[in-house]
Amino acid sequence: MTWSHFTSTFAGLFVIVMLRANATYWIGRGAAAGTRRWRRLEGEPSPAWRRAQALVHRWGPLAVVVCFLTVGIQTAVNATAGATRMPLLRYLPAVTLGSLLWAALYASVGLAAAQAWLAAAARSPVVATIVAALLVVGVVVLVMRRRAQRDVRS
Repeated sequence: MTWSHFTSTFAGLFVIVMLRANATYWIGRGAAAGTRRWRRLEGEPSPAWRRAQALVHRWGPLAVVVCFLTVGIQTAVNATAGATRMPLLRYLPAVTLGSLLWAALYASVGLAAAQAWLAAAARSPVVATIVAALLVVGVVVLVMRRRAQRDVRS
């Protein structure tokens, strides 16, 4: 991977994640304002939303930074930061740092994994397809087990 390839990938990913995270923050902020106006909540929040809210309440901006290094609660944390009206002077530095970390991770490790995958697929498309299918099955089984464990605990 060349330096220019990395920097262009990094820059593109950074812009995308900043736009997405900030849009999510403002959607959360708008939804909270609408909820306050109507004074009515329907349904229970999901476990991911409850975890995100607990993280934001406990850790504030640090939760925003760390959520970019996780899978599954990034959207919930950013929306919760908006819904709880985290001040922009705290949110913007946190989301910028988190976005930098996320873009660096995906531009380096993610891009290297994609290049390795494409090289393997070029050598043996059948083996690459089988490995991909096994990975998908493994992820589905893992997610189903975690949900079943969470349901048993609830």
